[in-house]
Amino acid sequence: MGILNLTPDSFSDGGRFNASEAALARAKQLVAEGADLIDIGAESTRPGYRPVSAAEELARLDPLLGKICRAVNVPVSIDTMKAEVARRAVALGATIVNDIWGLRKDPAMADTIAETGAGLVMMHNREDIDAQLDILADLHRFFDRSLHLAEKAGIPSSRIMLDPGIGFGKTAAQNLLVLRELHHLRDYGLPILVGVSRKSFIGALLDADVDHRLIGTLAANLVAATRGASVFRVHDVAEHVAAFKIFSAIRNARAHA
Repeated sequence: MGILNLTPDSFSDGGRFNASEAALARAKQLVAEGADLIDIGAESTRPGYRPVSAAEELARLDPLLGKICRAVNVPVSIDTMKAEVARRAVALGATIVNDIWGLRKDPAMADTIAETGAGLVMMHNREDIDAQLDILADLHRFFDRSLHLAEKAGIPSSRIMLDPGIGFGKTAAQNLLVLRELHHLRDYGLPILVGVSRKSFIGALLDADVDHRLIGTLAANLVAATRGASVFRVHDVAEHVAAFKIFSAIRNARAHA
């Protein structure tokens, strides 16, 4: 899943692709490099982000999203926590809603996704960080509740992916623990998406700024793959395609008869 931010303030690429020609070119580049999906966001959710209104988010999306959806031959996901934005994005051509609050922030989100027929990335999140929290138990409590909301609204489980929310409401140690124990989420029987690309816990471990976290990102995603993740939200698509080609070749190797 290639990341395309139409924002002025995202932590990694803010301001780079919020002009029409740059956004279209970037979307096409991501697909050419091997992205199977594109995730488009118009509101930064980095630590300390400035919330924007639905009107401002839509003002960033409206001129671009439809053009991007028509220009690429892969599904497009809208990264939003607002039902109003999700509904408009689906009307413009998006087919997946990536909700960083797992249906818990906007009471209208579950019904909106059900009515539009969109797919759902259901991400775990917390309002605050608690180093003493059993984060694995919290993940299950969160997803149990969010999946109940999805079922109540009529969202089929076949349209849901789970995202443990690496970097959201967690300490660095909790991020590492969740990645190590990711296989426990396989009990839900749903695809698992991880988004670790260039995040601060990688930077802290490597003492690297945001532009020098690729190797750490690749390492984290390869470990996540061994733990059951099957969708990877990344900035650096070509590098991940190459890494997973080797990973898959080794994993699927058979002894020569």
